[in-house]
Amino acid sequence: MTTTPQNQGKKKARDGGAGFSDLLHTFKPATRQELANDALLLKADGLLEPERLLAITANLTITDGANAGKIEQTAGSIALALTDKHDETIGAVFYQPNSNQLPTVITYADHAAIIIGENDPNSEVIAFNDLDYALEYYSHTVHLKQTIIVSPIKRNRQQFKDAIDHWGNDRRVIVPMTLDDHRTKKLLAGVNAQAWITVADIVTMLDGGNTFDDIQNEADIVELQATGWADPEPLANDPSKPTDYPIHAFNGLLRRVIEWVAYYAQVPQAMAGQCVLGALAHMGQRFIDAPFGHGFMPASLILITEGESGSGKTQAMSLTHFKIEQHERQKYKQYLDDIDVWESDKAGLKGKELADFKEANPMPLNPKTMFKEATIEPILDMFISGQINSASWTTDEAGQFFNGHTMKGDTAGNALSSLTTLYSDGEVSRVRSQKSAFATPKTDAYDVRMTLLLQGQRVVLEPALTDPLMNGQGFLARALIACPPDLRGQRVWNDASRRRDDPNDNPDLIAYWSRCQSLLDPTPANEPTTAQGQPERIKMRWADDATEQAFYEQMQAIENRQASGQALEYLKAYASRMAENASRIAALIAFFDGRKVINKDDITRAFLLVEYSTSERLRYLDATPTGEQNDSEMLSSWLVSKAKDKKPAILNRTDVFNGAPKPMRKNNKLLQCELDNLESKGHIKQSVDGRKKIIEVNPKLFDAAS
Repeated sequence: MTTTPQNQGKKKARDGGAGFSDLLHTFKPATRQELANDALLLKADGLLEPERLLAITANLTITDGANAGKIEQTAGSIALALTDKHDETIGAVFYQPNSNQLPTVITYADHAAIIIGENDPNSEVIAFNDLDYALEYYSHTVHLKQTIIVSPIKRNRQQFKDAIDHWGNDRRVIVPMTLDDHRTKKLLAGVNAQAWITVADIVTMLDGGNTFDDIQNEADIVELQATGWADPEPLANDPSKPTDYPIHAFNGLLRRVIEWVAYYAQVPQAMAGQCVLGALAHMGQRFIDAPFGHGFMPASLILITEGESGSGKTQAMSLTHFKIEQHERQKYKQYLDDIDVWESDKAGLKGKELADFKEANPMPLNPKTMFKEATIEPILDMFISGQINSASWTTDEAGQFFNGHTMKGDTAGNALSSLTTLYSDGEVSRVRSQKSAFATPKTDAYDVRMTLLLQGQRVVLEPALTDPLMNGQGFLARALIACPPDLRGQRVWNDASRRRDDPNDNPDLIAYWSRCQSLLDPTPANEPTTAQGQPERIKMRWADDATEQAFYEQMQAIENRQASGQALEYLKAYASRMAENASRIAALIAFFDGRKVINKDDITRAFLLVEYSTSERLRYLDATPTGEQNDSEMLSSWLVSKAKDKKPAILNRTDVFNGAPKPMRKNNKLLQCELDNLESKGHIKQSVDGRKKIIEVNPKLFDAAS
């Protein structure tokens, strides 16, 4: 903007503040007579230096910009200069004495303000949106080292904000306001300013004898810059915050069963869901194989669920495994009867008769297939001897597995290797010394299956889930993890109607148990069997090409997330097994429904469950050890330390690239990944200022760091 006096057309002002300052000072300071008894101007004259109030004797013409040629009716007005934070004159506000009309503002910058007091860069800045009120305040605080900035037009709230924003780039601005002034607080959210909120307005308090320090002590001080930011989210993975369980991954009867089990046992749905999957795998692994690649794999599962003592683990398993346990008891009773008969028949036989009897009538084998208390080696021996070909280790005391002799001894690595091979290929290999009491020529078992459903306390599971051997051997990479919330303290025991609601009368549970019974029955005579008389497993297949493609699209998405800088970059072993587990789950769901093909809906729901498990796994894998910081925390702390003394808290992206802590320093891909993560968690904002990329730090972090 450039202006000239209308009656001095040859005298043009230069562009910019210096030019306008020169123009204003061609006019003389106003006299008391020229102020003509205007209360506001007379008050200003009593508090400001004479040269700050100028008597304008001509109309000014705008000579450039959008309003070029416009004549402002400034003759007879009193001008107060408008300045910026550098004390440069960038405009003026023109008051007509004893007039009700709004003053005229001529400026080329919306952040221009009237300055009262000295514009000292080391002083506190106090902002007002009313000149009369600001002068009244100044009359009480003239002795203080303060810079008072006043928006030239009271009703122009945006200009008030712009002025505070401008001064706030260098130092924090104080904005007095009362409790009921919610509008101003909302307007200024995000600017580098402090709201001093008091019951009465600040001038009234000063009139009442309060000092500025008294007001500061009594005021509710709110950092307005922080109110423009969301609260930053924590960066360390918190094992205490469970992932929401995707109950919608099940439908029909299975979903209702999980909901009922959660209700009757008063356990989280995740615990009930894991128990149902364990039951399906125990029953289904004997009869089906899941498709994968150009072949098939076992439908066994490894399920690990966190649950404290008394949290309902036993009750949940008693409902989901009711028919399995009943079936085990019946088979064991028959086994005891068969042993009695066998012992009776061989009694008294000796020599060749005894040998011929044993050859024609082998000793009955213990049919037990569900183990609660065991060690790994005897179970592997039972596979090799042919005693069983399908089993599950199902326990609510996972410590018996993780803290047992095998897992704590020198043989832990071999045992884990055996379990991973059994899970992946259905094979067992175990060579014994032929000189030992347990010598046997049999060393291998093929086409056998084993599911693990392990539920235990955090004190047991947390060390196991972060154990290098457990992870390195690939055992945990194959597991489906659930760490649901502990409901103790929220359960209901004194509801009489709830106590009368017997799960044994529940139609959905009855239907589920009936289906389990039909799946546990021996294979009908018309079903194909192996040479050993075991059922020939059904090779579950994709419903069509589109279904198979849908499965591999999901698998590809998981693959892409393992790339450098992506979410699963440091969980590759686990991520690589996600699709395998999804195929197994989908096959088991279809099997329970009585189908031999897997459809797209089965796939979608199965991947929801493996994604849930992955989220739970990350909670333990990435949980920050005590006293240490992960990369995101390190970067956030570094950014806070670099920006805390800057007003506003803005850093140059190039400086961050060169100075960030390792491993982000000068690693653009990793740095950008971490910056994006910090932005998503509300720690920073990334933007472009002209040709510069800048990073603004959430001011709420400064309080947390202090």
